[in-house]
Amino acid sequence: MTSRRLPRLLTVPAALAAVLLAAPAASAHTELESSSPKAGSRLAHTPATVRLVFSEPVDLADVRVTAGGRQLSVARAAHGDSKGNAVEVAVPKAADHDRLTLSWHVLDIEDGHATSGTLSFPLTAKAKAAGAAESDDTQAAPQDAEAVRTAWVATRWVGYLALALYVGGIAFLALLWPQGAHDRRTRRILTLSWTAGLAASLLAPGLQGAYGAMGTFDDVLRPSTYTALLTTEVGIVAACRVLLWVLAAIVLAALLQGGERAARSPGWRVGALAVGLGLLRTTGMTGHNAEGTHPGWGEVADLVHLLGVSLWLGGLTLLLLGVLPRRRPEELSATVSGYSVLAGVSVAAIALAGAVLTWQVVGSFDALVGTGYGRLLLIKLAVLAAVLLIAQRSRGWVRTRLDIAVLLRGDRATLRPFVYSVAAETGLVLVVLAATSLLVTSAPGR
Repeated sequence: MTSRRLPRLLTVPAALAAVLLAAPAASAHTELESSSPKAGSRLAHTPATVRLVFSEPVDLADVRVTAGGRQLSVARAAHGDSKGNAVEVAVPKAADHDRLTLSWHVLDIEDGHATSGTLSFPLTAKAKAAGAAESDDTQAAPQDAEAVRTAWVATRWVGYLALALYVGGIAFLALLWPQGAHDRRTRRILTLSWTAGLAASLLAPGLQGAYGAMGTFDDVLRPSTYTALLTTEVGIVAACRVLLWVLAAIVLAALLQGGERAARSPGWRVGALAVGLGLLRTTGMTGHNAEGTHPGWGEVADLVHLLGVSLWLGGLTLLLLGVLPRRRPEELSATVSGYSVLAGVSVAAIALAGAVLTWQVVGSFDALVGTGYGRLLLIKLAVLAAVLLIAQRSRGWVRTRLDIAVLLRGDRATLRPFVYSVAAETGLVLVVLAATSLLVTSAPGR
């Protein structure tokens, strides 16, 4: 591929990403607003039915309720439901239990997102068994669905990591270290990140569809699972993300073939920027950023947040595994100091965008401290604070020891404290990404 053909070739991904950047984000999830009897109510006997009212209209086929591993019959509410938001669940008699626990699971009728929860009712009188105890097969469905959800969360984590390494690594080479395009370790990192990103984008829709249907791992690779999801906004966004990862291969191939010349080429940089922003945008479109009273702010904040994390983590990884092992004085002087400035800007952007997203999605202090979603968000913020403390130590080393390291021509003993600091910082950012994966697949704390 010649440098003359490169700008024309990259106009296709640039145009596609521009369209995606202007597209609307996926809508908010369907939530359970109330139940009758009210959750936590003490009941003398197991009720014949329980009424569930959701925040949006629901399709009966998308509502699943289980008790003790047994799926219960769900019907449209007989009265008082002009919007199609309410359903009635037929409840069997509890078998020698003093508590009735219902697990509900619903798919959003528009975007296919799954939300779930539990309702618990203490029983003052134990009911007699209406039949035999549930078999192992009836218990298997919820357990299999939870295993699918765990795999879905892990796949999302891999996807976030691959996105950060690819986008951040490409930006690091373009802005700070063009000569690193010839480095073997750097090329391997970018290739692996692209492979993992494409694989995660292909597997995640199947896992999400199987979890939404409370299915098993056998359902993940069934064509019907993908076709059902592709009728929703989430499925369309997932398909666009797969296409963008395919286009990202063009950007990567041009870099691997052209090396430093490609990294300095304006045409390559424009194409890389367009594809990178498209990947970031389609990743954010399946999160919670469109919820709240000002969804536009959430969409912008989510894009800034993902971009900041990618520049930070991708740069850290190439700095740790690419620049520092070479110990070349001229690269240390320019790249380390330049990345210190870039990381500072990225951290400021992450903090500002994170504050907007917290206000947009959580909505109140009570939801922040009183819900599982809010507490998980607080854990993420605590880990992020630890990362910032380590990052401050790294920047202190840059201010006081970088010149000495350059004069000593990258002496290993002089660089060792900085290497340890960067390694610890990178490891904790991976924990932050894991918390992000859990947050994206959980219902907001409202």
